Amino acid sequence: MTSRWAGRVRTAGRPGTGFTTVVALARACHPGPTAAVTVLVGALALVCGHDAAGCALVAAAVLTGQLSIGWCNDAADAARDTAAGRTGKPVAEGLLAARTVWAAAWTALALCVPLSLAFGPVAGGVHLTGVAAAWAYDLGLKATVFSWLPYAVGFGSLPPFVTLGLPGAPWPAWWAVLAAALLGCGAHLANVLPDIQDDLAAGVRGWPQRLGAARVRALVPVPLLLATVTLVLGPPGAPGPGEWAALAVAVALACAGPLAANRSPKAPFAGAVAVAALDVLLLLATTTTITVVP
Repeated sequence: MTSRWAGRVRTAGRPGTGFTTVVALARACHPGPTAAVTVLVGALALVCGHDAAGCALVAAAVLTGQLSIGWCNDAADAARDTAAGRTGKPVAEGLLAARTVWAAAWTALALCVPLSLAFGPVAGGVHLTGVAAAWAYDLGLKATVFSWLPYAVGFGSLPPFVTLGLPGAPWPAWWAVLAAALLGCGAHLANVLPDIQDDLAAGVRGWPQRLGAARVRALVPVPLLLATVTLVLGPPGAPGPGEWAALAVAVALACAGPLAANRSPKAPFAGAVAVAALDVLLLLATTTTITVVP
């Protein structure tokens, strides 16, 4: 046994305390996606017409849900990550005990339930369905051919959660839900792409792993571009010059990533992120027509 592995074995299961534990928990919650989804949905609530208190409550519900999902993911994968010596995983690095992360996940989920239901049983139930789908992914669905489904359900639940919490509980337009679900599928492909080989070695055979890295690299922009097309053509009325320009930019970004893959392996992922960001801006720009009066 090398000294590196010996050190990892000696430190595993001896988490730090106090500030070190708080920092490790912050790292284990997948802070980038957690913050991005929370900010996006908070902004969506604002432009859809929620007041300041409503926006804060939406953000709190989404934040606790996303925290629970991130911590559930790391806790469920703790043994696999430790055995593989994964870096960037606090549990695998011995900074946290798996039971601590499980406790954090369940606590966040317990907070998410009343925060979501504060908008009523329908809106809250929709959001909690999305959170439950993400937990199902963490707890085993990620290793099946249906690994894309929790992402589609989870992202697709966000527009109705926001609109159903408004006075009168209006449903969102179909194109807003479809575009969000497509963004979720694109996020799934982009998120898994860097870890496909490690996942296969660990026996995880979700949809992207079965396709293989080369196919996933080419496929990542497809659902994101479909989301762009949906956001441009879905709202009532003819698209304006701005919408057509956004679609042209999205196509250019989506094509540039794979074409630059030989020079930069990260180019397809960067292109996908850029298209996703453009889709988010389009979604926020079309919120004046996002609701359907019941």
